[in-house]
Amino acid sequence: MQTSKPCTCRAVEERVCTVSASRPSMATQVDPSAPLLGFWYPALQSRAVRPGQMRAQTLLGVPLLICRDHTGHVAALRDLCPHRAMPLSFGRFDGTCVECPYHGWQFDLAGRCQHIPALVEDAPVQTDKIRVRTYPTREQDGYVWVYVPERHELPATLPEVPTLPVRSEPYRRLYISTTLTCTIDNGIVGLMDPAHGPFVHQSVWWRTRGSMHEKTKVFEPLPMGFRMRAHSPSRNSAPYKLLGLGGAPVTTTIDFLLPNLRLELVEAGHWWFSSRATVTPLTDHECRIDFCAAWNCFRWVPLFGVLVQAFARMFLQQDKRAMERQAMGLRAEPAMMLFGDADMPARWYFRLKAAYLAARQHGGEIEHPLQGPVTLRWRS
Repeated sequence: MQTSKPCTCRAVEERVCTVSASRPSMATQVDPSAPLLGFWYPALQSRAVRPGQMRAQTLLGVPLLICRDHTGHVAALRDLCPHRAMPLSFGRFDGTCVECPYHGWQFDLAGRCQHIPALVEDAPVQTDKIRVRTYPTREQDGYVWVYVPERHELPATLPEVPTLPVRSEPYRRLYISTTLTCTIDNGIVGLMDPAHGPFVHQSVWWRTRGSMHEKTKVFEPLPMGFRMRAHSPSRNSAPYKLLGLGGAPVTTTIDFLLPNLRLELVEAGHWWFSSRATVTPLTDHECRIDFCAAWNCFRWVPLFGVLVQAFARMFLQQDKRAMERQAMGLRAEPAMMLFGDADMPARWYFRLKAAYLAARQHGGEIEHPLQGPVTLRWRS
């Protein structure tokens, strides 16, 4: 039985919580319900911030200001002026420096203060010693990714930014996002849940209660997650079988990776459809799900991309409605049951997250909850 706890996004700097004086044997403990640090998170779509523009975005409870200079370079600054804590996003950006709207302090995209209007010319102040905190940024697959470190100091080598697997070129791509009223853990558990489809995603051309049947899937460990091995789509997954019109067998492989990724690759000969879904915590009780997909099949079919987008948007809205309704029940802070094989991926997620936190806190290797292939059976 897993107890639902609220995610703690208050600030990245408050990652370690002090233990009660009644537990003197332990100095600190890591909050297991908080988002994982030391990973890249998608902040927003690249097209949302054009050259010479800035945009405020909260990520893991941290107020960020995403800026793009006139050359196209993107930077992420903490959206607080160090002078009086005024959000810089209320100020101006000239493509080079951000100006605070309160006292006109100006900061470049490296976070260094370049100008303080109130200072006299001979003031003995080195303004560039005053800084706004910055975060590493990368652009990948149409998103601006921000690396949220565990501590103020960055590691010597940053991990790779997650990428959407593509098998060949040319291909088409789409992006859809929506917010969810939930904690990060509940959002991710919902992302990997295999049994809600016939009830949340009911459709005459997708799945119904009457189409439920037993399924058997084999899972195997990955270094930072686990994989549902390549398998044939279920007979109540009609859209997947469209790829089989070319005559080749259709297979689906699904990966779940910390901190928040679900990757799915559907293949049929030279045809493929690849998708990535991420659940990113914005605040304690609000997350954003970003769905990105690419495909090389049916590119010649008129409006096929529109149909894919409509199908994906409908799925996300159905998930959003289910999560919002569940959030009403979670206000009572009940215990939640993780029951049977269908809930085993959720149990693995909690165990893997705890193992990751333990390894980061105490050192050593991550004790993976999967030691080898595991076969699960459920009905959906």
